[in-house]
Amino acid sequence: MTNFPGFYRSSIGKKMIVALTGVILMLFVIGHLLGNLQIFLGPRWVNDYAQHLRDLGPLLWAVRITLLIAVFLHIYFTVSLALDNRRARPQGYEKRNYIKASYASRHMVVSGLVVLAFVVFHLLHFTGRKFNARFPMLKNDPLNHYDVYSMMVYGFQNVYVSAFYIIGLFLLTLHLTHGTSSFFQSLGLNDKKLTPQLAFGARVFAWLLFIGYTAIPVAVLLGLIHPAQQL
Repeated sequence: MTNFPGFYRSSIGKKMIVALTGVILMLFVIGHLLGNLQIFLGPRWVNDYAQHLRDLGPLLWAVRITLLIAVFLHIYFTVSLALDNRRARPQGYEKRNYIKASYASRHMVVSGLVVLAFVVFHLLHFTGRKFNARFPMLKNDPLNHYDVYSMMVYGFQNVYVSAFYIIGLFLLTLHLTHGTSSFFQSLGLNDKKLTPQLAFGARVFAWLLFIGYTAIPVAVLLGLIHPAQQL
């Protein structure tokens, strides 16, 4: 690597950028889950968590901008790698060997783009307050902040919203099952003993995230979580 432009144009450079941006996004996914799971602790926990985020002020916007840049770079270089692989494939190669390639690894670009659509919908739904007719306000709040707890409950009471949410998370899980193990391969940590262990750990990690996230809409649909009556 002689210079940065040469680095990000190389296959290794692109893989490293995809891996590092993937780590940034994964850390956000974990932190976001820990915040959302507070819904099981009650209204005050979630609304206090939302207030803490608002209190970050400019720092919160810095995090959002960093995430947007990471998303753009992650998608751009993932698509670029996919195009490079397609161009490098021999024209007469008709039969493909899928023995070592999982479904997730063969559809990383597609699942990634669908996940992007899901994220956009999710932001419009809860941050942009679209697709939901009920946006309750906190009681006795002079600043008129929204009751985030009840907003989440009302949102997930819509079976179509919950279904799309779960489908999006399922595709994200498939994306992570391959992406997490690929990160270690990009760092050169790839051998006959270590690779299967990393792949297994990646699958367990991804499915734990799936269970954690989907537990919320499932609990709402089953009537285990109700909108706040008094705060």
